[in-house]
Amino acid sequence: MMEKVDLCITNGNVLNVFTRSFEKNTLWIKNGKIVATGNQFNTIQAKTIINASDKYIVPGFIDSHVHIESSLVAPSELAKVILPMGTTSIFTDPHEIANVSGVDGIKYMIEDARQTPLDVFVMLPSSVPCTPFEDNGATLKAKDLHPLYKFPEVKGLAEVMDYPAVEKRDTDIMEKINDALNHHLQVDGHGAGMNREQLDVYRQAEISTDHECTDLQGINDRLAEGFKVFLREGTVERDLQNTIQIVNEGNAQRFSFCTDDKFINTIIEEGGINFAIKLAIQYGVKPETAYTMASYNAAMAHKIDDLGALSTGYKADLVFINNPKAVDVNKVMKDGKFIQENDFETKTLNFQSNTMNHHFTKADLKLELSNDECNVIGICPNHIETKHLIKKVPIENGEFKADLKNDVLKMVDVERHHNSGTYGLALVSGFKLNEGAVATTVAHDSHNLLAFGTSDDAIYRAIEEVTKVGGGISVVDDEKTLATMPLKIAGLMSDKSWQKASEDLSAITNAYKKISNDIDFNPFITLSFLSLPVIPTIKLTNRGLYDFEQQKFINIAR
Repeated sequence: MMEKVDLCITNGNVLNVFTRSFEKNTLWIKNGKIVATGNQFNTIQAKTIINASDKYIVPGFIDSHVHIESSLVAPSELAKVILPMGTTSIFTDPHEIANVSGVDGIKYMIEDARQTPLDVFVMLPSSVPCTPFEDNGATLKAKDLHPLYKFPEVKGLAEVMDYPAVEKRDTDIMEKINDALNHHLQVDGHGAGMNREQLDVYRQAEISTDHECTDLQGINDRLAEGFKVFLREGTVERDLQNTIQIVNEGNAQRFSFCTDDKFINTIIEEGGINFAIKLAIQYGVKPETAYTMASYNAAMAHKIDDLGALSTGYKADLVFINNPKAVDVNKVMKDGKFIQENDFETKTLNFQSNTMNHHFTKADLKLELSNDECNVIGICPNHIETKHLIKKVPIENGEFKADLKNDVLKMVDVERHHNSGTYGLALVSGFKLNEGAVATTVAHDSHNLLAFGTSDDAIYRAIEEVTKVGGGISVVDDEKTLATMPLKIAGLMSDKSWQKASEDLSAITNAYKKISNDIDFNPFITLSFLSLPVIPTIKLTNRGLYDFEQQKFINIAR
């Protein structure tokens, strides 16, 4: 008796990820899975047959590590952009919204993502807050995360970034790690700035992946310690060109791709994982290998055994491509069905919570200095680490005065979750502002209210603007507000369609150009990482200026 299936795709140039080669093959699909391959016409009958003789077929792309919140749109909206580009699965860490709204925020992301065919696999946030010396919106202990393993979307523990806690075998972090391992799930690392001995501490805790590689030495150290490495290409974290040359046919199985943090308009302009594949091929990686890294390798790193290959028993997630070197996506199939326009007729779920709670005043911006030699945060264009600069700055009546000639401006981090009244001040260099200010509630990882500018008046008006709209990003000049992007979902994501969110993002980008000299980096995502103290080298929290190298707070004046 003939077995009946839903679909047969024949004569395609199908990628075999096990041999990293294209081969003429036939795929038989039933109930969203590949149930057979090869010439089975004598034993299997398909309702529909597709002749793919002029197409190359590769597995759906997988983003190994991404923060959806960094796109500035909700999960269901992001899916509308990346699915047609070939990304059929993502592993997301919702620790941005968790740092604002705790477990409720994680559940919101899961529920909104369920509207889309995109597989949104959730890695539970490991470090909320990311350090014990920050004031965020919620604290998640192991006992808070444990009930979330009942959600089928949950696939492990996200980037463990509190190295001191792991080194000391802190009870809570070890319980979080062991919870994931006891569920036979994956634990991701976050090894920014770590040497081999420190990386080995992570391996002892069975942390097995890392995405914080910015140079060849860092990758060599991770390979030597047995890590699976996620090569990153985001809006600011442009790491691929500095790292991809290490990939060869002997070690390629250790690598996959991730976007980590990528604005929606950057994805629209250049792509997501499809862009990483294209770059890899341009830098000399064989197309067959690049597509394998973007699919099977990512699934294996996350211990998912039915994803990422075009073989019997695997999910029927397929991407049809005209030219493998060009990564020109023709059609996308998810769970055995081609993506259609009606897959995207969804609306972002409502997010009810108010997340703007502070009583900051303009008088709080006063910065008295005891001497003019100061510690200054120096931004690194297209990277999230900073330089620790020592600069002489102007002082007027005992207070700091903005130095536009030498590009040294005032910056503030205001606690916005509990109305505690705490804030930190610092000096920053590299944004090239001529006037005005910028304020944002996207400020990793505690997501307090971050602002910088050329005058106290401008900084305070920008703060007032984002507060008024319930969180967002605002750009002001010396007289008025130029543009604001409301981010009503936890002060992190727009509740608008991806098209309208992209328009808002373009508006604030154009506004920034009006008050600055030319720059070759994204100012907003760069700003958002200046408050992340687990990344080298000096950063600003709501408690003050923090030195990553010394692991302590330091004064502005030296």
